[in-house]
Amino acid sequence: MIPEELSYTKDHEWVRGSEGESVTFGITDYAQDALGDIVYVSLPKVGDTIVAHEPCGEVESTKSVSEIYAPVSGQVTAVNDVLGQAPETINADPYGDGWLVEVSLTSPPEGLMDAAAYRGLTGGE
Repeated sequence: MIPEELSYTKDHEWVRGSEGESVTFGITDYAQDALGDIVYVSLPKVGDTIVAHEPCGEVESTKSVSEIYAPVSGQVTAVNDVLGQAPETINADPYGDGWLVEVSLTSPPEGLMDAAAYRGLTGGE
């Protein structure tokens, strides 16, 4: 499942609201499936500045630890606190309740793909 209304990165993050001043992002269904059962998530703190394409957190699963790359540059305005107690929410609903971070943009997003391009990258439907 690759929602049409989102934008995507080659690192398997999704972005909602890339036309506005603030966006929300998370990891894709493809990424959570590849990771397996997620057991821990490390996210930036509210007020932190993140830089596009730079690591801003980690996702730990029963298989591995993977870095989360910021899909945009800006200041963190919210983090999904639910994930501290229930990181498996990402596996259950990566595009909804499993969102990671909300960011107030400091520059326009660059290098994001639409759903069709992301499908091409992943071979997804």
